[in-house]
Amino acid sequence: MSETSKFQAIVVIPTYNEAMNIEGIIRAAWAAMPKLHVLVVDDNSKDGTADIIRRMQSEHPEKLFLLSRAGKLGLGTAYIAGFNWALERKYSALVEMDADFSHDPKELPSLIRSLQDADVVIGSRYVVGGSTENWNFFRKLISRAGSFYARSILGMTINDLTGGFNAWTAESLHKIGLNTIRSEGYSFQIELKYRAFLAGCKLIEHPIVFSERREGQSKMSSKIVFEALLRVWSLRFQSNRKS
Repeated sequence: MSETSKFQAIVVIPTYNEAMNIEGIIRAAWAAMPKLHVLVVDDNSKDGTADIIRRMQSEHPEKLFLLSRAGKLGLGTAYIAGFNWALERKYSALVEMDADFSHDPKELPSLIRSLQDADVVIGSRYVVGGSTENWNFFRKLISRAGSFYARSILGMTINDLTGGFNAWTAESLHKIGLNTIRSEGYSFQIELKYRAFLAGCKLIEHPIVFSERREGQSKMSSKIVFEALLRVWSLRFQSNRKS
């Protein structure tokens, strides 16, 4: 059992070329929650990320797991693969977290504890107490505008729809049809939350501070942002057809 809640918790961390960060982020997660289980979903990194995990597994086989994939298949499919892996093994609390320290592992106990009062806990940059660090004005504007755009079209009140530091109960993920999701990047995070909303799940926001990655290269691109803009309308039209 997790030491902070009634849930058996696992954090899912997708990786592609995160050798500079991965050991540090895992050890930071364990510093926050020593008994926490960690699943790394690696997309055939070329920098030895998976080798680092295998070395660490020899020390901690009971709480560190590796799911290796054949190539760079995308963030959305990485999370779906990781979620399915964890659901098959009956974990009851699943957390999304980046490998690059943009998400502070110290928030893990609070996110998981909050699942006692909700189905989904969103690590939110845009509620009281939340913020971003080391972002220029343009990036802040794009991020805030993206969440406002999405929630306006989808009819939701969540302030941070694009963030990727979120905790889910197993029941909520079972409800939303993981294997039918086709979104990637920002739109994947939006679609997950929107499907939970449509399924009647209770979503709450927990303030976090989002920091720019410490090492390595950002995976964000204009293509990912553009996809999200279009995907939001697709999600809205799909829900209208079903209603």
